[in-house]
Amino acid sequence: MPGLTLQDLPQVEEFTPDPSNIDAVVQSLARVGGVVIRGLVPQAKLDLIERGVRPHLDADSPWSGDFFPPETRRAFGLAGKSDTFMRTIPMDPLYQAVCDRILKSTYQAYTGQKLETSVSHPQLNNTIVFSIGPGARAQELHRDDMIHHNYLKAITADEWTPDRETGIGFFIAGKKTTKANGATRFIPGSHLWDTLTPPDEDLTFYAELNPGDAFIMLASCYHGGSANTTADEERLIFSCFMTKGYLRQEENQYLAVPIEKVRELPEEMQRLIGYRVSHPFLGWLDLEDPIKAVYGKDWKKPETSDLY
Repeated sequence: MPGLTLQDLPQVEEFTPDPSNIDAVVQSLARVGGVVIRGLVPQAKLDLIERGVRPHLDADSPWSGDFFPPETRRAFGLAGKSDTFMRTIPMDPLYQAVCDRILKSTYQAYTGQKLETSVSHPQLNNTIVFSIGPGARAQELHRDDMIHHNYLKAITADEWTPDRETGIGFFIAGKKTTKANGATRFIPGSHLWDTLTPPDEDLTFYAELNPGDAFIMLASCYHGGSANTTADEERLIFSCFMTKGYLRQEENQYLAVPIEKVRELPEEMQRLIGYRVSHPFLGWLDLEDPIKAVYGKDWKKPETSDLY
């Protein structure tokens, strides 16, 4: 942004994973756009996730375009591949509380003379594990809310409201993440800019993380993976995004996760990946809860089926 220096931008704050920090975390996201959570995931769980996803990373091929450098390997569709990943990353209590505060939508509309109140809950947007090897170039700075055509006007932090946002990202370091090996860089406060304001590399903050640390970021912030300039270090990141319940998911969960695997998931996870109605009336199957597709002939229709 013309005239700005890094010293003009808000400072990125750090928090512990204590759920009591939810108010402070949301307030910091409103001001800065991103926060660091220290010590979120223990090493034992990181190791378990890595063992489960490593075969999928090894089987991946380089991206054919320019968006990801060829030294990057990815694993997707993790709701169907790693129960530990899902329970540890997307379903983390602090992250889910943040998403609920910012992405849950309550809407009122009249049907005749009756004022109906409907709630749309956040849903999983994508799941990706990134392995960025030595020699990888920097990814271009971008905003992930571009997928939802989210045009925004410039505002101040005091003017920010949750309805400005379409998604929230969550990045957990599987290995130590540094500026040298490709740490995510982002521009603090860029969620407050006009959509058509271009990014400025001189304004970037590097989210350097120890294993198990996390970075939470609004999808409206400029960010990108950095160059891995090391000779032998892998940057390993476990990530996901959540989005509003009435928006299309970036990763098609209904194709990425076979229905046979969906049936093995707990109901809260089935709901999280999209097997629920976004009230009012969005996503039904036969004018009923779409989770009936999961249970098949064992589905028991509830006595009331209100799609509001």
